[in-house]
Amino acid sequence: MKRVLITGGAGFLGSHLCDRFIREGYHVIAMDNLITGDIRNIEHLFHLPNFEFYHHDVSKFIHVPGELDYILHFASPASPIDYLKIPIQTLKVGSLGIHNCLGLARVKGARVLIASTSEVYGDPTVHPQNEDYWGNVNPVGPRGVYDEAKRFQEAMTMAYHTYHGLETRIVRIFNTYGPRMRLNDGRVLPAFIGQALRGEDLTVFGDGSQTRSFCYVDDLVEGIYRLLLSDYPYPVNIGNPSEITIKEFGEEIIKLTGTSQKLVFKPLPQDDPKQRQPDITRAKAILGWEPQVARAEGLRITYDYFKSLPEEELYRAAYHREFVKK
Repeated sequence: MKRVLITGGAGFLGSHLCDRFIREGYHVIAMDNLITGDIRNIEHLFHLPNFEFYHHDVSKFIHVPGELDYILHFASPASPIDYLKIPIQTLKVGSLGIHNCLGLARVKGARVLIASTSEVYGDPTVHPQNEDYWGNVNPVGPRGVYDEAKRFQEAMTMAYHTYHGLETRIVRIFNTYGPRMRLNDGRVLPAFIGQALRGEDLTVFGDGSQTRSFCYVDDLVEGIYRLLLSDYPYPVNIGNPSEITIKEFGEEIIKLTGTSQKLVFKPLPQDDPKQRQPDITRAKAILGWEPQVARAEGLRITYDYFKSLPEEELYRAAYHREFVKK
């Protein structure tokens, strides 16, 4: 039985990856410090003999006994409300964390796949964004702690690939949604649905003309799985190229939820990207991958999930474990 380590395994994407690798017959080791992850995302796996959980901060030395075939580095805060509150931890998991994962991979002879992001493109001047575009990032702006952590992570991974000959894969993830997202994580989809469920007006930042492209989580996981098993070491965009403005998206959520709220507009945060749309030509050619789940279907599933949550989840503020500032 092949063994895979998934850092950030209790998070939104990490937990879905745990499910997928369990279904594929792997022995799965999930690692998470639970700073933004939630143990409830993976507790349904705890009874399985081929699942383990390590409560550990990947920014510190990692030891995993036994053989490892694959390491997937998905540990990181991923939404503005997270990385603006814990900027140092965000930078550390993208630097010290990836260094620890790559070092472990060298010792174990494992293949590493890292979760990068469309945010490496910053506020893009090229549209749609393809993997050859170098980006337009403000390194000292508030979003720089996340953008530059991911850009450094890519550079470190490629250095290990070229210098040490390590087998590496890089996925650039665009906006993804689905069950297990946190209602309070600050991203537009859970924010809109949470506001709708609470009977609040939906908050649009800016005039709503900025665009996003939403990929359902099952499609994303399929693309990641294919990339891991491919022989391609360079970045690959995985996302849904179906682009929509935030204003139009808010109107879709109002229609989906059947609420009578309206859209309210507030100033756009600094360095918020105006456009997001992946060019997935490379994923189609190399992986034979493209999204299969239409936005209407994915939103219905996600809305049903949020409706099933206890009422206190609707009003729970974003929570992070306390860390000593240093």
